[in-house]
Amino acid sequence: MEKSIFYHAGCPVCVSAEQDIVRLIGESNVEVVHLGEDKNRINDAENSGVKSVPALVTPNGNVLHINFGASLSDVKG
Repeated sequence: MEKSIFYHAGCPVCVSAEQDIVRLIGESNVEVVHLGEDKNRINDAENSGVKSVPALVTPNGNVLHINFGASLSDVKG
């Protein structure tokens, strides 16, 4: 099974959502990508359909935007 990818920017909303997602899905089933620290992954997030973070991209390509924290344009700086 492919992993889900959880994109976030490190804000308190994102960190809280990350903890919940990891507890719900399981650490082995989700890749966590901190876009503030790994800016080269922003294009991956955009190409997957992520418009804001925190967001979860499921293995079948659905994007679940979770509790608006920041737009990707804000993360790009």
